[in-house]
Amino acid sequence: MSFSDRYRLVVMESSARTRRRFDRDEALKRALLEFWEHGFDGTSIASLTTTLEINPPSLYAAFGDKRSLFEEALELYIRTYGDYGARALAQPTAQQAVQMLLELAAQVYTEPGHPPGCLVISGAGGHAPSGDHAATRLRSQREATKRALAEKIKRDIEAGTLPPDTNADSLAAFYAATIQGMNTQACDGATADDLHEIADLAMRAWPT
Repeated sequence: MSFSDRYRLVVMESSARTRRRFDRDEALKRALLEFWEHGFDGTSIASLTTTLEINPPSLYAAFGDKRSLFEEALELYIRTYGDYGARALAQPTAQQAVQMLLELAAQVYTEPGHPPGCLVISGAGGHAPSGDHAATRLRSQREATKRALAEKIKRDIEAGTLPPDTNADSLAAFYAATIQGMNTQACDGATADDLHEIADLAMRAWPT
């Protein structure tokens, strides 16, 4: 066997071992935590390859570029840690939805085992420019949740369970702002009890 043939065989065997060791689902979970902790801008390819324990060519082969990996990580977050929004919006009334949203946020934002706060709120990292892909994507996700809450409030106004002069968009924006503030508080070290207190105070503003 020639040297070039032996070299190709070694490379093939090494690649096969790498594929056997590489768990794409586990790597995506690690990438999610990396983006959550450092934000899109604060997460580099170097930090990702270190965290995922793979080399750059393997990362690109498995996930494409950093933007594509972030998109997958965000979708995983929404299905797992961030599913509290969908669970809350499934409640029968807007009041129940907001109550659950605040309570679950207080729990998720402070539980151990992952970074504090919410990836959807602070995952862009820093003050990302308006044209930044990650910032735009996350803003779109937040706006979609706020619109869904406003629509739920409007249905309750029409059903007569909320005062007719209730401004649905403003009320939804108020609770969205509360959630964003709870995120900041969690990142600054607030406990679950601290956030539940904020949630209780916020619910006193609910129209009756």
